[in-house]
Amino acid sequence: MFRTNMKDAKFQQVCFLLLMVCLHTFFSTNVYAHQQKAAITKVLFNQHSKNLEVMHRFILHDAEHAVRHIFGKNADIISDKATQETFAKYVTEHFSINAIPQGELPLKLVGHEIEGQFFWVYQETAIPQEVTALSISHKALHDVWTKQVNQVNVEGKGTVKSLIFRDDSQSQTVTFETLGATESNPPSPSIETKKD
Repeated sequence: MFRTNMKDAKFQQVCFLLLMVCLHTFFSTNVYAHQQKAAITKVLFNQHSKNLEVMHRFILHDAEHAVRHIFGKNADIISDKATQETFAKYVTEHFSINAIPQGELPLKLVGHEIEGQFFWVYQETAIPQEVTALSISHKALHDVWTKQVNQVNVEGKGTVKSLIFRDDSQSQTVTFETLGATESNPPSPSIETKKD
């Protein structure tokens, strides 16, 4: 009988340990999933529409917490259209593009939406003529979280170029290939960071 009790005790210990591992894994995954603090922005030279299209994608859970921090504890990005519009405007105020040599581009807010687990903000402007580079600044949510990371991908004008903006990031510049470059000897795309 003593052996049976020891087997039962060991079995209970193993079950308890497995339960603890499962609970730890579950809660660790949930905590990690809710602490992404990352956004992705796509800047697209759309030759069909002749527009430079900007699509900002924020994790909805991050946006929920951010709007409460920025606009007050009653802000509700899920069901309140006014909060959605205010957050979209906030994003546009913390993002800018300067075309070189033209200057700052007049990006127009064209919409926003919730799609699954993401909150999207859309902007656009006409593609600038003879642009040789873009200087981009993306500071959305850096005033909320120091760990916020905003990635910007520039597409539709040569190879895709990516920029990473952290809390201490300044504007960054991407340059484009010149018209005289050949396929066999293209110039290297360059990315430079400069202080504002």
